[in-house]
Amino acid sequence: MSATRSLALRARLQARSLSTSSRVRGGHGAPHYNQPSGYLFGEKPLPAGQKRKWEDWEAVWYLGMFGSMAFAAVGLYYKPDTSIQTWALKEARERLEARGEEFTYKASPAAAAPAPSEHSS
Repeated sequence: MSATRSLALRARLQARSLSTSSRVRGGHGAPHYNQPSGYLFGEKPLPAGQKRKWEDWEAVWYLGMFGSMAFAAVGLYYKPDTSIQTWALKEARERLEARGEEFTYKASPAAAAPAPSEHSS
């Protein structure tokens, strides 16, 4: 008899432990679904002459989005020039000045462009 009683008790305990573990946790339940209403973003158009009231998060979002864009534009405008061409030009100027040569380019008379021919069409 005691073996039957212990088996029944064990079965009840297992059933109880299974029922508590299969309970929905988190409290969110089933996923929420908004039925399509036919309106953009689910907002009904306002009557003529009325303005739409912003939600609490909208001002913060616009300020953050466009403020960060302006900050990035200013940062990119004042970004230092780190290109290899700029460095090479500066280095060439310094080396030429150290040798006492002039930096400006002077075209030689032999390098002048040829005169236009009379037979050009």
